[in-house]
Amino acid sequence: MRKKTVIVNDKMQKNYKYVLTEPVEKNFDPEFKPELTPKEMLELGVFGGKYMTDCRNEFPESWFKKAKLCSQFHNPKLNFFGVNASQPLSEWRRKDWIYPEDPRGWFQWYCRYYMGRRSVDDARQIKRWKAYRRHLSQVVKNCIPGDFSCRPKQRQSLLHWAYNSRKV
Repeated sequence: MRKKTVIVNDKMQKNYKYVLTEPVEKNFDPEFKPELTPKEMLELGVFGGKYMTDCRNEFPESWFKKAKLCSQFHNPKLNFFGVNASQPLSEWRRKDWIYPEDPRGWFQWYCRYYMGRRSVDDARQIKRWKAYRRHLSQVVKNCIPGDFSCRPKQRQSLLHWAYNSRKV
């Protein structure tokens, strides 16, 4: 594969450059097995539609054709489960969850990883993704399969982390 340099110019990053060193959706860490692609997540409705509205040029146009987005404000009605399961970016920063190269957090890291970027933050992000699975266990333990009214915030937050909580 020929390496490709991506130059990012959006509201949160100016002239940030990274290199795609792997093919799209290939050569993931063996412990990282997301159940949803970034495109599927955007189509299902995640982050109240506000996330990713100013960085379309960085990712494939196909990701945005059916994406549920709202550039004006965070709209929980766009989320698959219709609830707000997000914390504000200020809280993510306060908890030191944000790596400087990915100022939008885990999902931005995942989108870039999916496209083929590998970074020094990969191990930490994959560890965080694996740890989030505990929420899936709670849904399985406490909900009747297919009952989307059971723990909707937890189910929505699982979608944020590429776990397909609709299958539970």
